[in-house]
Amino acid sequence: MKELISTTVEDRVLVMTIDRVEARNAVNRAVSYQLADALERLEIDDMLAVGVITGAGGNFSAGMDLKAFPTEGIPLVGDRGFCGLTRAQLCKPVVAAVEGWALGGGFEIALACDLIVCGESARFGLPEVTRGLIPAEGGALRLPQRLPYHVAMETLLTGAPLTAAAADRFGLVNRVVADGESLSAALELAQRIARNAPLALAALKQIQQDCGGTDGPVAFAKQDAIVGTLPATKDAEEGARAFAEKRPPVWRGR
Repeated sequence: MKELISTTVEDRVLVMTIDRVEARNAVNRAVSYQLADALERLEIDDMLAVGVITGAGGNFSAGMDLKAFPTEGIPLVGDRGFCGLTRAQLCKPVVAAVEGWALGGGFEIALACDLIVCGESARFGLPEVTRGLIPAEGGALRLPQRLPYHVAMETLLTGAPLTAAAADRFGLVNRVVADGESLSAALELAQRIARNAPLALAALKQIQQDCGGTDGPVAFAKQDAIVGTLPATKDAEEGARAFAEKRPPVWRGR
């Protein structure tokens, strides 16, 4: 099978590149399963701390491959969703580095990431309603959580794309950089994250996944169950010792 997801490792960061340039990185079943495999590698490899997803050839992804849809259907990966990401509960942070178009499922991939960096000409859109579908892999659910309600609904109901400037204005993205610089900016951000304690990063991810939409005593009870023995771990001890000794900590993940 042709490799449609290329991977490289940059200082504990796994860079996953959707490489189907001739189709603007549209996702067919092969792309979906290969990206899911790369994300699984990120999760199980203790030498990797953070993932970055990007696209080759100046576009992030045009979303689901509509030409393949009649024969392949929606390329879901079990209960993990589109590309093994949109419904997954990953322990490690993932950053989207977006150039050009992030449409439909491509936008949903970005929304499923923890941070988004984009080039100044990037465009984000969910045009499913113009094709008789809805963005059911996170777009319809996540976008109203990330944008003001009326802005999100205009985007969903019209299918019109958001510019990078609009995404930045509404807080949808973390950085807007010059075109062609999103990957380097995402790597810089990912490497800053990778310097931190892996158990603490995983706990923060789980809190967002399990406590979203709750508040008050219920939220704190869920958070306390997740944090559990974190303050008693070797990494917490190492963090305090490294601070006192004025040196970088050496994390062990335990």
